Amino acid sequence: MKVTLQSVADAVGVSRSTVSNAYSRPDQLSPELRERILSTARQLGYAGPHPTARSLRRGRVGAIGVLFTDVLSYAFTDPYAVQFLRGLAETAEQHDTGLLLVPLSLDGGVDSARAVQDAAVDGFCVYCLPDWHPARSALAGRQLPTVTTDLPREVTPQSAFVRVDEAAATRSAGELLTQLGHRRVGIIVDWCRPQALTKPTPLSFTDPAELAAIDEYETRERLRGYYEALNEAGITLPELMIVNATGNSREAGEAAAGQLLDRRDRPTAVVALTDLLALGVLDAMTIRGLWPGRDVSVIGYDDLPEAEVGGVTTIRQDPLVRGRLAGRLLLDPPDDPADRQLTLPTELVVRATTGPALAGDDR
Repeated sequence: MKVTLQSVADAVGVSRSTVSNAYSRPDQLSPELRERILSTARQLGYAGPHPTARSLRRGRVGAIGVLFTDVLSYAFTDPYAVQFLRGLAETAEQHDTGLLLVPLSLDGGVDSARAVQDAAVDGFCVYCLPDWHPARSALAGRQLPTVTTDLPREVTPQSAFVRVDEAAATRSAGELLTQLGHRRVGIIVDWCRPQALTKPTPLSFTDPAELAAIDEYETRERLRGYYEALNEAGITLPELMIVNATGNSREAGEAAAGQLLDRRDRPTAVVALTDLLALGVLDAMTIRGLWPGRDVSVIGYDDLPEAEVGGVTTIRQDPLVRGRLAGRLLLDPPDDPADRQLTLPTELVVRATTGPALAGDDR
């Protein structure tokens, strides 16, 4: 038979609340009574109240839930995620708070919603969650403080977010390409659809409304920025060569780049929506004897240390600062709701992997 708080209370001849006080409020009992309760509990094999239940009764758990759609190892292997979580953890430590990582299945389902419903946390940080994901409904039902790293589809005065203007960032990169004379542009994305991809897949868009319907903020906005810049130079959506990679990794970038670099009408420039994918493009070019910045220009996004070492033209943002600010919005929010809606700066960093389109390649 399971030993409970009531079992100990019955054995000692006191109330449940008295036994509970022996663990959580010892100053309410005499030393002799507390020792008698604890001694009886040990004899019965009772380990004490569940720490989570005790925390909930106090009204504070002491943890932030971090939601993302990927396997748990992603949080420790993706360079950008590692820095973001480091910043979030630094702020959490200052408030005696921990992090509960909550990886959610890509296809959603009841398990994902239940993971959000059952998470013992004081608030949530939404790091990566598509608009359609059922966990969003579960999140709304919890009515806990929440901060996102993107711009919600519907911004309200209660919304709290730490985002960057993704479209403005990639628009500046697209303008660089048109200034360099590039007309044939390939784009590698990592768009997490409900079903995971097993191989790189070409994507075709014919109308800007199709871009607006993309359910992931970063993919949607980064694509929109490139489209707007290239369209101003007369390059239409159907002309763009877009490939969806199987994930955000160097290997996935290399495989996706192969579909672009092996075309007869090979693009003169390939832009990747992350640095990891861009580094994969460089790997694919090396295999084919192509020179970045001369044969094909390459642009990434994030400015990871590996991108700097590889001389990759990219868009710089600071995940460490972003994580710290997300933590502050949850644990020490400003009084003015407007100060809980933050847009951080980005910077186009031009390096060796971009150069003019080769003569005769501007058709």
